[in-house]
Amino acid sequence: MPPMDRLLLKNRAAIPFDDLPKISYQALGDIAVGCLCAALRPVALFGVPEERHAESVRIVALFADDAQGTLAVTSVSAQRGATVPSLTPSIPAFHLFERQLWEEFGIVPEGHPWLKPVRYPHDGHPPRRIEEGYRYFAMKGEESHEVAVGPVHAGVIEPGHFRFLCDGERVNHLEIQLGYQHRGVERLFREGPLAAKSTLAESVSGDAAVAHATAYAGLVEALGDTVIPRRASVIRAIGLELERAGIHLGDLSALCNDIGYLPGTQLFAVMRTDIINTSLVLCGSRFGRGLLTPGGVNYDIDEKKKERIIATVRRIRDNAGLLAASIFDNQSVLARFEKTGSVDTATARAVGLVGPAGRASGLTCDIRLTHPTDAYADHPFMKTILQNGEGKAAVSGDVYARAFVRHQEIQDSLRYILELLERLDAARDGIIAPVAPPRPDMIAFSLTEGWRGETLHAAVTGGDGGTRRYYIKDASFHNWFGLALAVRDNGVSDFPLCNKSFNLSYCGFDL
Repeated sequence: MPPMDRLLLKNRAAIPFDDLPKISYQALGDIAVGCLCAALRPVALFGVPEERHAESVRIVALFADDAQGTLAVTSVSAQRGATVPSLTPSIPAFHLFERQLWEEFGIVPEGHPWLKPVRYPHDGHPPRRIEEGYRYFAMKGEESHEVAVGPVHAGVIEPGHFRFLCDGERVNHLEIQLGYQHRGVERLFREGPLAAKSTLAESVSGDAAVAHATAYAGLVEALGDTVIPRRASVIRAIGLELERAGIHLGDLSALCNDIGYLPGTQLFAVMRTDIINTSLVLCGSRFGRGLLTPGGVNYDIDEKKKERIIATVRRIRDNAGLLAASIFDNQSVLARFEKTGSVDTATARAVGLVGPAGRASGLTCDIRLTHPTDAYADHPFMKTILQNGEGKAAVSGDVYARAFVRHQEIQDSLRYILELLERLDAARDGIIAPVAPPRPDMIAFSLTEGWRGETLHAAVTGGDGGTRRYYIKDASFHNWFGLALAVRDNGVSDFPLCNKSFNLSYCGFDL
């Protein structure tokens, strides 16, 4: 990609919005293919309404060079309702982005293989492409039938519709329809002072409160050119790794429950409780709410807290390791985990899987390693080794691999917390810094490796410094389609196990 077609920047850097290169959508397709050949991957594609032209939209495209630790950004000017050549046939990872552009601005990606709304229509009118109701993908055949689940579920979860197209018990295709609530989160970020939105950021996806709060705080700090104290950055990383370890422990418990392996169900659940109670000790919330704020953190770690955290983390690290060793050596467990819900490396790369789901399929992206900020840049994070005790790589992309990656990440997170606590005494520069207001007419991107994977918050400010556009991409945005691919050629009864091995967010998708 020629330099004039893009700008290179680091994670959490802010640049003038008018400095973005302007290219054609056709040129963007050529650039995207060139990026893919150079091992760059698409991170975001979203529209920004032009301030002075109501019908004009600036489409911002963001790519990540994980090998160099840089981000490449460019833009396209388009009119609402315009028709552009679809990027999806060449790069499937763009399929949701283009559907979102069509849904929000009426920009039609000509040649898109299955153009439909990203979120269920809510304004009383049918989707643009569908004249009579919502048309699901359909298959015909003597033995073909459909199994519809949701959107209302028996559990206390958000609405989501799952339509299985089956041949007997074998799943040929799963179509997932989400976005029934229309929470208006991105709109709420545009109202009032951006630096006062910590609680809103924590509510994007409640089980990833620290991840989204970290991405949000980093974005506000980038727009105001604010540098936080080193001590605050260490405490943020501790909170983020506690969240990761706690959720992974809960997921391993749930996976064991789905196959009826009760020792794993009960013991991992106990460990998960100990870890989230450690977050409670840290900030008064088991889910890490209230820990972060733009400029730093609200809670310090004194010696008493430090000793308690160290004791708990060491105990859980040892016990979780012993339990995992027994589980991954148990033939009845492996019989259900192995070769269930597989996504191969090429498919995972094509659709843009991130986080543990991507790493279980052989992808290596981890923002803590490739685009580190704060404590992750000052105190490098150890690289997760995706191997089991027999030296066999756990990159098979099945339930086993996704479970084993979680086990490895628990161990890595707990070791890293202990390392950070050892370094805490050397950082005596406080826990909060004054936050400067966002600079006008800027754009910034903030990437964080949440427990689900890559979490993006981006914002564009207006001439008055107010928030002109706020864009969020939860890791679930890409990974829901990965789940749909994972259940193909599996039995309908395998879906709960596959679903839990991804553990994706409904509300993080429904913005």
